[in-house]
This record gives sequence, C-alpha cells and structure tokens, in this order.
Amino acid sequence: METQFSRTELLIGKEALNKLADSHVAVFGVGGVGGYVCEALARSGIGEFDLIDSDTVALSNLNRQIIALNSTIGKYKTEVMKDRMLDINKNIKVNVHNCFFLPENASEFDFTKYDYIVDAVDTVTAKIEIIMRAKQLNIPVISAMGAGNKMDPSRFKVTDIYKTSVCPLCRVMRRELKKRNIDSLKVVYSDEEPIKTEAGRLPGSTAFTPSACGLVIASEVVKDLIKGIE
Repeated sequence: METQFSRTELLIGKEALNKLADSHVAVFGVGGVGGYVCEALARSGIGEFDLIDSDTVALSNLNRQIIALNSTIGKYKTEVMKDRMLDINKNIKVNVHNCFFLPENASEFDFTKYDYIVDAVDTVTAKIEIIMRAKQLNIPVISAMGAGNKMDPSRFKVTDIYKTSVCPLCRVMRRELKKRNIDSLKVVYSDEEPIKTEAGRLPGSTAFTPSACGLVIASEVVKDLIKGIE
C-alpha cells in the first residue's frame, strides 16, 4: 500500500524509516538554512522536532527563506515552520521555543532528549554553546557555516571544521573550538570566496545558497541516524 514515505522506503528500507520516525532532532535557527533543514527532515519522516528561534518573518526574508511569504510576515518563524511541517506530516511532533539560544538560557533545554542537533544559528557565542553541550553529552551535532555573500550552491562541502578554508566564520570557529579543546566538528561550509558588499557587516543573500546548505545538512542528519541499518 502506498504511503507518503513509500519512495523513501524504497531507498532506505522499512527499518531505517522506523528509526527516523523514532528520532528527535533539535534545529537551532529556523532561517534561510534551518528552514530547509526542517523542510527536508519533515519530508524524510523524522518523528519529533524542537525548533528554536526568536525571530519573526520579515520582508527581507522573502528572497530566501522557505517559510517567508507575504502572508507570514510578522509571525514567529518557529510557528510558521511548525504549521508547514504538520501539513507535510500530520503524525510528527513539533515543539517550538520562541527564544534566542544563549549560554544564559541554555540550562532551560534538555539536550539529553535529542538524537541529533543541528546548529543553524548566526552568532558565534550561541554556536559554541550548542556544540559544547552536544559534545559533552556525546550527541551528534552538525554546524552550518557561512552561507551569506555566496552565489554558487555547488561549493558547499561536508567536512571537519579543522579541514575548512576560505570561510571567515570557519576561521573564527576553528580558533574558538581549539581554545575549548574540541578536536572535531562536522560542518557544512562553502569554499567560495565571499563577495564583498557595500552594506558593511550585513551579508547579502540569495535563494539558492542557504537552501543548498540546509538540504546538505538534512541529508547528513538522515544518513547518520540510519547508519548501520541494512
């Protein structure tokens, strides 16, 4: 009998599909990258999510974020994403946290309940805290590096943070993680030289680079969760 995951089951098998349904993934940051992570994981059969983001949809998000529509401007990104994910798969559970994750409120999150953690936030302080807590608990984590000021979606790679180059955010993360004795971290980054913009610190963006980064991350999450299942 055909189900919404029939085509996925053809590729990975029923046991792996059941494993995804039993998995709980936390996505920190539901923007240009994180929105596509959520989209792909919901369509892949993940059973439970925690979505963490304090932002609301803005007019400037319409150029790249999957949840950004004229009808969603002003609404919390987590709430819009939850509604979309439930419309994709009515059987999933989506927990929303309309807050900005920082070391100050990190204790409010029970990381032990997560099977996988996706870091798709923009700030170094938050990224470091997410990664440190995941590493301390030995929970798989993948981190998005810079997708702004890029034009070529084919330049994204999956690698360890210490094997990255070019990306300014990667450089900062390598330094900060080394200080904290973190010797490895799976990341998705682009080796494309950033394009300089006239807006100073505000990065330029397109529809195709954040989405590509998010989809690559989602594929890694799925592959890691079902690794070892025949």
